[in-house]
Amino acid sequence: MDIDAAMRNDPAARNKFEVWLTYPSVKALRRHRWANWLFRHGFKLWARIVSQRTRRITGIEIHPAATIAPGVFIDHGDGVVIGETAQVGTGTVLYQGCTLGGTGKESGKRHPTVGEYCVISAGAKVLGNITVGDYAKVGAGAVVLRDVPAHATVVGVPGHVVRIGGSKEGVDLYQEKADPMLTELCALRERVFALEEQIGIKYEAKIDENLQHPDKD
Repeated sequence: MDIDAAMRNDPAARNKFEVWLTYPSVKALRRHRWANWLFRHGFKLWARIVSQRTRRITGIEIHPAATIAPGVFIDHGDGVVIGETAQVGTGTVLYQGCTLGGTGKESGKRHPTVGEYCVISAGAKVLGNITVGDYAKVGAGAVVLRDVPAHATVVGVPGHVVRIGGSKEGVDLYQEKADPMLTELCALRERVFALEEQIGIKYEAKIDENLQHPDKD
């Protein structure tokens, strides 16, 4: 299924033999399934050795305990990181540089659950024990820290929903859209204006006083 996923999602793929022989994502997923078997059967050191050798060979780092369904495609793949408790559903496409990671040193489930037929674009970071719904899309470079509804499109830092199922209506009702840096800059600007006004009033009052009492030191 991994080869079929590559053929389906990569227009540059010419035939299955070439995909099996040369595609780093197919190699990484094939080796991951071996590492995952070792991990689940108690051979955790050997599982980590396999996963680290796979990272050196392909540039794709997948923890051996991660759960990856058949039919996942990792396009190019260099720099992809998938954490220990991450789960990735059938038909999902991951692009280079994306991360399914954690947000700290929590125990238990601390990595994302990505549904079926999702797209995680280049450089995107999906962090923490969150869920990305089926058929969702995460834009390039987005940092996603909250659950993503099914069929939604998420962009930005922090990630926010801009579309659900082709409609812009009713999206992003629960996500913070304000840019905190822009908000702070606006507050500082207003404070500067207020201070300038106070200084101007005091300066004008001083001039008036000097005009009324020119001999006063």
